[in-house]
Order: sequence, then C-alpha cells, then structure tokens
Amino acid sequence: MDSQNLYDELKEMDTQLSASAANFSHLHESLIGLMEKNAELEIENQHLRDRINEITEKMDNNSPRLSKSRKNLEKLYNEGFHVCSSYYGKRRENGEDCIFCTDIIYGKRD
Repeated sequence: MDSQNLYDELKEMDTQLSASAANFSHLHESLIGLMEKNAELEIENQHLRDRINEITEKMDNNSPRLSKSRKNLEKLYNEGFHVCSSYYGKRRENGEDCIFCTDIIYGKRD
C-alpha cells in the first residue's frame, strides 16, 4: 500500500470519527435533556397525585359513610336495578334515576 492511499484512508477515518463524535455528543445532550424533563414531569406528577389525594380525602370526609347494606343496594342500583320498595328488582330503563331508590340509599335515617 502506498503512502498516499494510507494517508487518504486515515484522513477519511478521521472524518468519520469526527462525525461519529459529533453525533454522539448530540445524542448525549439530547439524552440529558430528556432525563431532566422526565425528572421534572415525575416531580410534577407526584405533586398532582398528592393534590388529588388531598381533594379525595376532603371529599370522603364531607360525604356520609354508607353502611354495608346500603353499599350493596348502591351496587345493585349502579348495575341498573331498582332497590326501592315500589319497583324492587326491576331493571331501570335507559339508566334513568329513581328518586325513591336514591332516597333509600343516600337518605338520612334517624
């Protein structure tokens, strides 16, 4: 192999290595940017989860607790059946609400 061919190949390899190094540097910077953005989003996501938990706890504290039997009635009602004495066990048509059923489930009892 003559020296000119060797020099040309070495120069071409140097060019390729420089291009690869530039590409690697660009990928490295992109990866760092993505990692930073991911960390920011994880922190924001955790703050949002904490806020949702706070709101949910406040709502749970403000809403009345249902007894086990009322929860069962609520489940039947949500599945589309009447739980009131007038229509007990009949399917609610088109998912309409029934004031008698909701009174039995959520109404106050003394």
